[in-house]
Amino acid sequence: MPTIVLDRRALLVAILAAFVAFLDGSIITVALPAITDELGGGLPVQQWVVDAYLITLGALILLAGSLSDLLGRIAVLRIGLIGFGIASIACGLAPTAELLIAARAAQGVAGALLVPSSLALIMGTHRGPAQSRAIGLWTAWTSAAFIVGPLLGGVLTDALSWRWIFFINVVPIAVTMLLMAPMRNEPAAVRTPIDGWGAVLGALGLGGVVFGLIEQANYGWQSPVVIVPIIVGALCLIGFIVRQATAQHPMMPLSLFRNRNFAVGNLATVAIYAALSLSTLVLVLFLQQAAGLSATASGLVMLPVTIMLIAFSSLFGTLAGRYGSRWFMTAGPLIAAAGLLSMLAIDVPFDFVPQALLGVVLLGLGLAVTVAPLTSAVLGAIEPARSGIASAVNNAVSRISGLVAIALLGAVVGTVVDAAWLDRALLLCAALLTIGAVVSAIGIRRVAEPAEVEAAAP
Repeated sequence: MPTIVLDRRALLVAILAAFVAFLDGSIITVALPAITDELGGGLPVQQWVVDAYLITLGALILLAGSLSDLLGRIAVLRIGLIGFGIASIACGLAPTAELLIAARAAQGVAGALLVPSSLALIMGTHRGPAQSRAIGLWTAWTSAAFIVGPLLGGVLTDALSWRWIFFINVVPIAVTMLLMAPMRNEPAAVRTPIDGWGAVLGALGLGGVVFGLIEQANYGWQSPVVIVPIIVGALCLIGFIVRQATAQHPMMPLSLFRNRNFAVGNLATVAIYAALSLSTLVLVLFLQQAAGLSATASGLVMLPVTIMLIAFSSLFGTLAGRYGSRWFMTAGPLIAAAGLLSMLAIDVPFDFVPQALLGVVLLGLGLAVTVAPLTSAVLGAIEPARSGIASAVNNAVSRISGLVAIALLGAVVGTVVDAAWLDRALLLCAALLTIGAVVSAIGIRRVAEPAEVEAAAP
């Protein structure tokens, strides 16, 4: 099969595999009211249905990056796709909130296998300017999946049932498996042992802290049900860092962070993706629970964001490969923050054009300017041999930042969904985006000339 055909097939497989994982991080948002109407539980169950997925995804994505480098990207992708399909069916069939949350956690385990392997597959099959374009396309479609999720989820919830937002995953998974059939797996020549203790400490740390943050709304900060998990989780996270500093084969080599662009890019990722995850959730919840929109209508409100991402992310990825990522990572979050500030006009009764149109267009443009250059800056700083783990670290940072932001929603913004609640959330998200812009402007450096991109780009 010609190399160009293999490259296109690899790119399509990478996009589809990651698309599924990113889609399920956001498609759930518009279905949350319908889920709690049927299964009960209120806001805590809504938070857990979102965060159970993000906890296991964020906690295990580093381990998955190591597995990708060790066992081969194609093998790990196949395992992840099969597991994701089974877990999705379990979510759709769940008769109780507890079983749905457990199935969502299983989805996160499988999703963790998909994201780093998919991006590492692109970096292993593309070189030079083609890599920048491929990263731009991957970023556009995976980011679009995060934004288009509420629209697709709304249509399925209103037309059929919230359960179909999970059953629908079977279709892209089957297509991806067919496309992968002729592709050869290429495991690493040197098999490095997996850091099991690191994986356990990371999962317990995240799970404990997030459990406490979510349940404080039910029990209060003084309750042992809240305090004990947070303390145990914090100690486990400290143990995780110590383990990574001392282990012979760490799952998250701290040496990666000695690279300036990698460290700064991940710091910017924390602020930017926390804002993206939180703003998407609060907008959808407000539009349904306060403004009375249907699930489909609330998803349609975010459609311009998806359009802008798909239309422009590849362009800005290419430009970042040519001119460097710094100023794109500075301007993009500021444009997105301006969009969120303009959405302070949203109120009840809701009127899309005067209240939200400008905001969602600016948000979409800002994200399109930001996401591909951010990915290129972080991954372009690391040598290709460690592309799997570098991709895993950055994706773990983005998922965990969203996870913590959502877990803190009740404590920081409140639990009564009204216009004042939305305003507080939007102001917080705009501030986070501004922090991301400032960090990027100060910290990101252009470390390679265009002629050197072929050797340095992921």
